[in-house]
Amino acid sequence: MKKVEIFTDGACSGNPGPGGWGAILRYKETEKEISGGEALTTNNRMELMAVISALKMLKEPCEVTLYSDSQYVCNALKLGWAKKWKQNGWMRNKKERALNPELWDELLTLYDYHNVDVQWVKGHNGHPENERCDKLAVAQTQKFMQL
Repeated sequence: MKKVEIFTDGACSGNPGPGGWGAILRYKETEKEISGGEALTTNNRMELMAVISALKMLKEPCEVTLYSDSQYVCNALKLGWAKKWKQNGWMRNKKERALNPELWDELLTLYDYHNVDVQWVKGHNGHPENERCDKLAVAQTQKFMQL
């Protein structure tokens, strides 16, 4: 399997509000930057969209090291929370629905297709790829603020 590094970040101005996401995919010496956004969204949705969009770029199963500053994404994947939510009909517990079930469902399918090692990185702490992803995400957010 090819070994790929993926760095992601999401941003939102207001929560909900205009939002954006950014990702960097790295395979050997090749890097690709992708980004997108929505006019009305949440920070967590943008964090999820960054990971989903990056994984969708991969054309075959890969060994992926995913770097994210989102504890929501990292913990839900690493600790198995998202799989439990799905097994429980997208309920976090007996009273609380899991948010963003359609995105989690899509992400879990991609997560199972690839061999993903999730690594949390501290955001806004000088990590070069995380800082770049943040700039991509914020730039997308600003596009929607100018409408």
